[in-house]
Amino acid sequence: MNTQTHRFAKAAIATSIAFAALLLASCSLTGPRQVDANNPSVTYKYASDEQLIEANQRAITYCSQYDSMPGPGRFSRDPDGSNIVVFECIPGTLSSAPMNQSNSGLTYNYRTDQELLEVSRNAQTYCVNHGSPEMDSTITHNSDGSKTVTFRCNAS
Repeated sequence: MNTQTHRFAKAAIATSIAFAALLLASCSLTGPRQVDANNPSVTYKYASDEQLIEANQRAITYCSQYDSMPGPGRFSRDPDGSNIVVFECIPGTLSSAPMNQSNSGLTYNYRTDQELLEVSRNAQTYCVNHGSPEMDSTITHNSDGSKTVTFRCNAS
């Protein structure tokens, strides 16, 4: 009986050592591993062109805390019918974008939300590059179905 108890104890110790070795090995193999890497992003719901312009301006503010600027918006619709735009923050700043227009040339024709977002970004870049981070806009509807937006840089 004593020999059998001794054998059992040895087997238990050997099993414990083997288990500990396996556990240690598995920990080193499954250390931290990257499963996803995304830039910060921000999502807005909007109902009008004016709200889309405002969402773009808010995205600029949001992304600036990451020394980034919002990339092109990704558009979709919510099941409730709302318009959604998602901005991913990408490294860079608005002031690094080239501009070749005057403040009086901040008038654009557009037909889609994507076009409005692009011209809004151009105007915002112009204003930032000229010391006026704030801007306002006026939108008019044209008889051919397009719209015209005019941006104005505001002094801070």
